[in-house]
Amino acid sequence: MAGNDAVDCLSSYSAVAGLLTKKVVVVHPIVLLSVVDHYNRVAKGTSRRVVGCILGEAVGDEWHATNSFAVPFEEDPKDPAVWFLDSDYLEQLFIMFKKVNTMERILGWYSTGTAAKPQDLDIHEIFRKHCPNPFYMLVDVEPKDMVVPAKAYCTIEEPTNSKAFRKSFVYVPCTIGAYEAEEVGVEHLLRDTKNASTSTLATKVGDQLETLKMLGRRLREISAYLEDVASNKLKPNPTIIYTIQEIFNLLPDSSCPELQKAFATQTNDSMMTLYLASVVRSVLALHNLIDNKIQNKREAERKEKESTMAEEEKQKKAADADNHS
Repeated sequence: MAGNDAVDCLSSYSAVAGLLTKKVVVVHPIVLLSVVDHYNRVAKGTSRRVVGCILGEAVGDEWHATNSFAVPFEEDPKDPAVWFLDSDYLEQLFIMFKKVNTMERILGWYSTGTAAKPQDLDIHEIFRKHCPNPFYMLVDVEPKDMVVPAKAYCTIEEPTNSKAFRKSFVYVPCTIGAYEAEEVGVEHLLRDTKNASTSTLATKVGDQLETLKMLGRRLREISAYLEDVASNKLKPNPTIIYTIQEIFNLLPDSSCPELQKAFATQTNDSMMTLYLASVVRSVLALHNLIDNKIQNKREAERKEKESTMAEEEKQKKAADADNHS
């Protein structure tokens, strides 16, 4: 019976973890802007972090984080067990927000930083009083790479060797989304931050380079994970393994003659485009050079004609003066 209970616990744990991985946290721009503003006002230039509440609504398997507000929070950097979060302020401010928008509910909470801390599980339990299954969003306010600066987690109870369960965070996919009105607002903000002196081509090339660097990092992460699984350092996660298998199934067969021919055709077309562009650029340069020479010649002739006319006018005036005398 004990063995069956352990199997039931493991199967239920796997089921809960699988359900959570199907959830998606959609972070709206106003939330990211509010978190950055909160950090700049309270903790910029220090090693502190800020904590706040996330509001929004759940639509199917998606949690839409549409609003947020700061919550007073303090912690002892030397002792992780010593911290304070003003839960009364949290409740009062949520009541005020609810009067403005009744559709928004408490979905979870956020903190700034790059990694979760031991006391985050205890903080998570405070928000569980307002939401049965909240999520924890970790926001990197100073990202070094062009990636989504937020990670989302939920808590699950993992079975242990004893009868007790251990709570831990499990990753939940996180994306950035926006309503139409938010997209318009973000577009207006970006107009003021974009550098007009930077060419469009240079910007596109830079974006492509950053994308390739990001792809390289992801491939290295996949390789490191598979090596750890093969060496029994990590337990294989079926969801991750299936996802990696789907990625490899989407890859084309490089030995296929049709694919090689298509690559050659695409390369030839690209090289022909570059060649034609180079020829056109050279022709335009020669055209501009000829135009400049013609313009300079006309300008020289005009100046010479003006000087000749001025000299003739001067001589005419001198002759008239001699006749009068």
